[in-house]
Amino acid sequence: MRLFIAIFVVLCLAAIPLAAQEDEIVANLAGGRVIIHVTRDAIIFAAIEHPLESKSIPPRIANIDSGHIGILLGAAEWQVPAQPQPIRLDRDLDHIHVDPRYQRQGEAEVDLEQIGVQFLEKLRPLVAELRHKIDLKPDEPLFSIVLIGYAPKDYGPEVWLIDYRVEQQAVSASDDYWQTNILRPRFTQLYPPEKHAPHTLIEARFPGDLQDVPLQGLLQQNDPRIARLTSSDQRFAKVADLIDHGQAQKAVTEDSADFLRATLPLIAGNANFIEGVMGERGTFQWIVPPAEPVEKRQQTADDKNRPPEAPSLRRKTDLPNR
Repeated sequence: MRLFIAIFVVLCLAAIPLAAQEDEIVANLAGGRVIIHVTRDAIIFAAIEHPLESKSIPPRIANIDSGHIGILLGAAEWQVPAQPQPIRLDRDLDHIHVDPRYQRQGEAEVDLEQIGVQFLEKLRPLVAELRHKIDLKPDEPLFSIVLIGYAPKDYGPEVWLIDYRVEQQAVSASDDYWQTNILRPRFTQLYPPEKHAPHTLIEARFPGDLQDVPLQGLLQQNDPRIARLTSSDQRFAKVADLIDHGQAQKAVTEDSADFLRATLPLIAGNANFIEGVMGERGTFQWIVPPAEPVEKRQQTADDKNRPPEAPSLRRKTDLPNR
């Protein structure tokens, strides 16, 4: 499943009539599931790849700011014909500096609004080149971010889904040339839950109609694979019981991380998966790192001012001893 879109390049030369040359831009989609467990002192997350076609990409992880990481789904990679390397939103995004003086009115808090807008500005020129009709369901996003981290001012752990939708308008009589605009991001809070609501596992997926039963549902159904796992280890049984009773936030982080690590092969099958842990102070550790190495980005002025405990997506073996 890829988006193939015509780009019309107008060639203006003296004494030569205007001509159009059609070329293709390709958006490679990252499909899959994201599972998140907020424990008593950390956020454990996993992503399972669900290829959408032969050249799909896995869910990509981006280092957003000193307190957040993002799991990118949907159109996270763009191949522009004039460029040999694709534009990857996980690597080609500058480190986001949140300005507390930012006052623009939006539907999200100041820091979330700035994060959403920076991705919006990266996507805008790419989406503007989409000239063919895009086959998206009503209200279906083209690109999504599962934002994981800790809110400022000691607010605590938070998980947000940031969706980017597009709108199209036909600008030719034959309906074969469309103008495409990306809309401002839509923010959905996934954690913390509403007051008095149960604390359970969080799951997001792209596309939204993936048929896999959520891990929370497998626990509630007493799935035999999960049941055998919990019966084999008292720690796993405790984690599963807390999740089942809506008290997932009371689970011991190490036990929950081990439980998810043991569960992932059962529900992922042959699909690739990753797992990581983000601590209260922004510390980060891979449990199952991505198969591809995380490239080190050139250091910027903002990076030099980052606290040493800020999250890093480099493999654990590349991190300094803590």
